Order: sequence, then structure tokens, then C-alpha cells
Amino acid sequence: MKSRAKPLLRVWEWQADAACRGMDSSVFFSPVGERGRARRRREEAARAICRGCPVSGPCGRFALASQQYYGVWGGYTEAERRSAVRVTNRKPRVGPHPLADRTPPLRRKADPS
Repeated sequence: MKSRAKPLLRVWEWQADAACRGMDSSVFFSPVGERGRARRRREEAARAICRGCPVSGPCGRFALASQQYYGVWGGYTEAERRSAVRVTNRKPRVGPHPLADRTPPLRRKADPS
């Protein structure tokens, strides 16, 4: 019988290259009661980090697939992900996924051998 289990490392390996690895999560997740200008500033700071991240595409796709309701993931805010899910759930859907142009494919490191 063939196993259907995926090696966990393959599922999570993109995180090893994340620009946010080891950073304080408060940059990406809002404190209780954060609103308005403070929230926009924090979200923009998080998005700036994500813009330079080599794995922002896989990160954003992970957040959508696993229904991450909070925080900035792959450069997408909570509101942007909610909006993308609403658009995706409409019928009939014509054209590409609303975030398709912003989520580049996973870039693998070249094998050093």
C-alpha cells in the first residue's frame, strides 16, 4: 500500500528562506484595537518586508489555502485575502485568480552538487 503522507519538510521548506524569519511577529499581526493610520503604517511596513522576500508567493498561497484570518502573509493584508476569497467563491468565475499576478511560483535554490 502506497502512503499518501507528504514529507513535512517539503510542505514547510519555503519558510526557511522567508525574509521575516526570526522577526518579531508584531510587525505582521495587529494588536487588539489597532485601527486607522497606525494599522495602515504597520501593514505597509510588513508589506515592504514581503516585497523583498523570495518566498512571498508561497507564503500568500499558504495563507489563502489554510485560511489564515489574521496578519500580513505574502504581502497580503487580512482584508485583501478576505476580498480574494469572496471573489473566488463567486460563480461563474471568469479569468485568472484575483491574486494570480501577485503570487510568483516557488523559486527553488539551485542544487550545489
